[in-house]
Amino acid sequence: MERPAWASPGTDISVPSVSRMHDYYLGGSHNFEADRAAARRAMEHLPGLPKVAQAGRAFMRRAVRYAVGAGITQFIDVGSGIPACGGVHEAVFKLSPTARVVHADHDPVAVAHGRRLLDGEPRAAVIAADLRRPRQILEAPEVRELLDLRLPTALLLIGVLDFIEDVDDPYSAVATLRDALAPGSLLVIGHTAYDGMPVPEDRAARLTEVYRDIRHPLIMRTQDRIARFFEGYEMVEPGLVSPPHWRPDAPAEPEDPYAFTGYAGVGRSA
Repeated sequence: MERPAWASPGTDISVPSVSRMHDYYLGGSHNFEADRAAARRAMEHLPGLPKVAQAGRAFMRRAVRYAVGAGITQFIDVGSGIPACGGVHEAVFKLSPTARVVHADHDPVAVAHGRRLLDGEPRAAVIAADLRRPRQILEAPEVRELLDLRLPTALLLIGVLDFIEDVDDPYSAVATLRDALAPGSLLVIGHTAYDGMPVPEDRAARLTEVYRDIRHPLIMRTQDRIARFFEGYEMVEPGLVSPPHWRPDAPAEPEDPYAFTGYAGVGRSA
């Protein structure tokens, strides 16, 4: 298996990564053949996965625009994957040249490559941190240097809670981050769910087997269970809805049915 020039030394390119599979769904080039093979297996059960990823990316851009419009210039993007073209920092900087962004991921390939991509960019940083250990995020030197957590901050958890099992208590992790951020901060969540999938649930459930096989269980929570992450926040209209329904830019042509998979929402802390 040929090693791409951008792959960091020591990386086992034969092991699939969730972040690189997501990059493949988005049409990116920062993935290996093992990632593409796993993604294709997943798409056998849910062919619309690229559209699910695209809808999540479009929701992120609208949520960032809302945050900047609300005066927020600090962003923490947890589970960022490889912050390549079209990522959070690009969306933020187009709207606010003075904003600051910290990307966090526990995938060493995503972190190493993200750091190379953002080398020399003083407004952004990439840290190695796991949402299941929120103090890793809050105490990272880059967070302390780049952000002032006494000011409102937007916390983005898009496509990351889907891969944290309840046994790891993601609700407590999100609450820890909430309590460390200033009043007026925003929580932005995008989460996959069986709701909205245009295929029978038993077929969609086979998708989770692909992720379980690569040791990254995909957790499909209900709307009520996703809403629990917003405890301590006031929901921003229109609440927790399918991604295309969250503050769409304008009435549009009918979306691909897969775009309505899962839920998206933004909350503001008191």
